[in-house]
Amino acid sequence: GAGADNDLYINQAIVFIEDAIQYRSINHRVDSKSLWLYRWYYSRTCQWILSLTITVILALAFIEEPSSLTVTSDVRYRLPAWNPPCGLTESIELLCFLVFAVDVSVKSYLIGWKEFWKNKWLMAYILTLIVSLADWIVSLSFFCKESVRIRRILRPFFLLQNSSMMKKTLKSINSTLPEMASVVLLLAVHLSLFTMFAMLLFARTKDNQQDKEWVVYFRNLPDSLTSLLVLLTTANNPDVMIPAYSKNRAYSIFFILFTVLGNLFLMNLLTAIIYNQFRGYLLKSVQSSLFRRRLGIRAAFEVLSSLKETPASAQQSCVSVGALLQVLQKAEMDSRCKQAIMRSLKMCSCDQLSAAQFQKLFEELDKDAIKQHPPSPEYQSHFMQKMQFAFGHPCFGYLGNVVALANIISICVVLVMDADKQPSERDDFFLGAINCFFILYYLLEMLLKILAMGLKRYLSYPSNIFDGLLTVILLILEIATFAVYGFPHPGWRPEFMGLLSLWDMVRLVNMLIVFRFLRIIPNMKFMALVVTTLLDLVKNLRAFAGILVVVFYAFAITGIMLFKGAVVPLGNTSVGPMNSWNIGPTTSMTLLKKKVPSWCSACSQAGIVYCLLYVLSVHLICRWAKIYFVAWWLISSVIWVNLFVALLLENFIHKWDRRCQRESLSGIEYQRTVELMFRDVLEEPTEEELMEKLHQHPHLQLCR
Repeated sequence: GAGADNDLYINQAIVFIEDAIQYRSINHRVDSKSLWLYRWYYSRTCQWILSLTITVILALAFIEEPSSLTVTSDVRYRLPAWNPPCGLTESIELLCFLVFAVDVSVKSYLIGWKEFWKNKWLMAYILTLIVSLADWIVSLSFFCKESVRIRRILRPFFLLQNSSMMKKTLKSINSTLPEMASVVLLLAVHLSLFTMFAMLLFARTKDNQQDKEWVVYFRNLPDSLTSLLVLLTTANNPDVMIPAYSKNRAYSIFFILFTVLGNLFLMNLLTAIIYNQFRGYLLKSVQSSLFRRRLGIRAAFEVLSSLKETPASAQQSCVSVGALLQVLQKAEMDSRCKQAIMRSLKMCSCDQLSAAQFQKLFEELDKDAIKQHPPSPEYQSHFMQKMQFAFGHPCFGYLGNVVALANIISICVVLVMDADKQPSERDDFFLGAINCFFILYYLLEMLLKILAMGLKRYLSYPSNIFDGLLTVILLILEIATFAVYGFPHPGWRPEFMGLLSLWDMVRLVNMLIVFRFLRIIPNMKFMALVVTTLLDLVKNLRAFAGILVVVFYAFAITGIMLFKGAVVPLGNTSVGPMNSWNIGPTTSMTLLKKKVPSWCSACSQAGIVYCLLYVLSVHLICRWAKIYFVAWWLISSVIWVNLFVALLLENFIHKWDRRCQRESLSGIEYQRTVELMFRDVLEEPTEEELMEKLHQHPHLQLCR
């Protein structure tokens, strides 16, 4: 009947609006049962379970054999790690696979069979699950003794496919690769030419004493290529040129030319190309997200205009205010946006909304909230009003910064004076006395600010929360110190009176006071511009960070499989199973002296690839293993770091343009998302484009 149809239209509008909020595609089933399943799938509980499952399956690498449950990664001091029995982690893994199987089944059903064959991510999802399950069965059949586990390398895919922003970013990176390849090829030509020059310039001579450059760095083609590749990252600079420079200063010209051309020109040219190309592709991705949001809102308008209560005499489609209020009450959306839309509806004098009015109401979704602080208390006493004015004035905050600076300087002075003294010669009386003074001042400052601002307003500022928490911690530790060691007096050395020194903890916590100076940043316009750019990046770089985690994880697991047992303790002349990599006791000794962690666990391998994120130290590693580390350096340092710089530049330039236009502070505070970062250059979709896309919906039949 008409009532059932109206309920269906209401539920469809609710789902379409929620799709618009989350930038989701609306190409899914829209019947009653499917809508219920769709909302259940995207509920917080289900998404939390899915996120927890992804976290658990990624974390298994740290407890699986070889386990990372050791204090140190140094093979000389590490105790045997606890390895779980066969079947424990495999059972957890099977439960995760079952959750993923339900996830992909629900997704496939909701979008329909036709859309499923168009979705490459879902097909790859199913393929990854099948391969992982097959490898899981093989693992159990070998009683968990197999050395290669393919499914461990595939685990990051579950994180990747669950994030739409990560998939968009990956697509943008993939589209940028052809342009990056041209500069990388030019970089390879530069490296090859200078390698040939180096082999000719530092050729072997009759005097072995003068051939140190040839012996160490340019003995053959692979060594020469490796030495210059590492020099490109400045990891072996200036060591690589010292033997030749000691022989003749003119040889330094070769290394200076190589570094200038490679680092200052080609690497920065690569950054410029990545910035130019990636910005264009990211802009297209953001434009697509905007289109999805506008399409979801328009789809909600179209289904609500089909309600039976809509007047038939209307010349154009319209939606009643009552129907929209009913949808807003049931839709999952930010309370601020919901209240703002409802306020706009109450201010609207008409009972029916056109498509343009309907779309304009939901522009509130494009804005971020601006936090409003509670009002200060109103005191009747004239004396209290003066107190409130004095201690609520910015100058009182500046005084707190000056006192914090004095606290830091006093600690530094004492540490410098006691640096060369024997423990028995130190006297902590002076430091203990000034700590008492500063902590009492911090406590007094906190209480006076609460008096002037009120508790609610005081806690509404993050800087006040930090200061207050820091003051409470300092006060508790100081009271505990006095209770255990007594009050400061000449010759006071409480660090030698107990196993756990609270006094040392107090001195460490005092160093955190330096963060009090961060409160002055909003008062310095250019500094505030830089800080807001960095804060925006924290929010906008989640997709980049996620992709880096995926690459980190894949390379770490690959490194474990390739180099497990490659580094052996000193004195052990037996080479492990990786004899094919030519890593024996000599190389192991070199790596241990350089304090390079071993490859025998996920934590160790993650530490290695993190150390090589910016510089490449493959001159410490055997020949064939260099391929692995060069690939990591190309992906992480050459590509990912430059993409980070590109987004940083775009965000900063956008902020700088805003500053030059002298917009209000509230306008700057709204620019908090990637979508709004490009808001000025995004094009609003036309009504014809929206309606054409809606008529192509595989499951929605519009009345017009």
